Amino acid sequence: MPHLPAWLRKPETHFDRLHEIKLGLRGLGLHTVCESARCPNIHECFHRGAATFLILGGSCTRGCGFCSVPKGDPPPPNPEEPENVARMARRLRLRHVVITSVTRDDLADGGAAHFALTVRAVREALPEARIEVLTPDFRGDPGAVARVLEVRPHIFNHNLETVARLYPRVRPRAGYRQSLEVLRFARRHSPNLMTKSGLMVGLGEEPREVEELIHDLREAGVEVVTIGQYLQPSRRNLPVAAYVPPEQFEAWRGYALSIGFRAVASGPLVRSSYLAETVAREATEAAC
Repeated sequence: MPHLPAWLRKPETHFDRLHEIKLGLRGLGLHTVCESARCPNIHECFHRGAATFLILGGSCTRGCGFCSVPKGDPPPPNPEEPENVARMARRLRLRHVVITSVTRDDLADGGAAHFALTVRAVREALPEARIEVLTPDFRGDPGAVARVLEVRPHIFNHNLETVARLYPRVRPRAGYRQSLEVLRFARRHSPNLMTKSGLMVGLGEEPREVEELIHDLREAGVEVVTIGQYLQPSRRNLPVAAYVPPEQFEAWRGYALSIGFRAVASGPLVRSSYLAETVAREATEAAC
């Protein structure tokens, strides 16, 4: 691929704040998806005091083609991690706390119980904060999904990531329909909960396939969708097939809103948790 187009270039600034937050995280043994996924927005978000916590360790049992999180055999969940996440969230004075995780196929419940413990710990530390969980697919186990839903996060997010045709290459150990069913189950189980999903483009999909994915999410009851450009995080990851221009993102945003989504974040640098508080507020206001 050619050099990044102008709309994807973002200056790296705010180094002092970046290092300050990293030191705080390391002191508590915590990970963030901002660092592990090499997010292009990390300087901006850390400067604002926002971070997306990555629980259940720093190694993933899968190793999807798009993801830079290390693949390996992770240790047992750290029993101190839920309280440490809550401690850091309180230190940052977060009003919107996003909790995601590596995929833990080695655990019987995929880490659902640990998710629940973390949500409870954050709620106790920050009772006024909105809590958003961004979960793996838990191998499609509805019992595991229910365990997370039963602790009442405000937002349940599970990313579809890419169009159905590309799953064998991009997410070979996941399933498009399985992920849709996770979202559909969450909607049925907790109808008052806000549901959210996200996808990347630039992996070789066709525009119509993206529209089909957006339609499938709406049919599953999803209310909020995020669409962003895939950027190759390392040489071992899948190459970028195309840099999608901003006007195409705007077209997808218009389509998603036209079929009933409450909020849509669609743009080259959009990520699932980027400006999550703003997106959630837009969705809440749209429902009023």
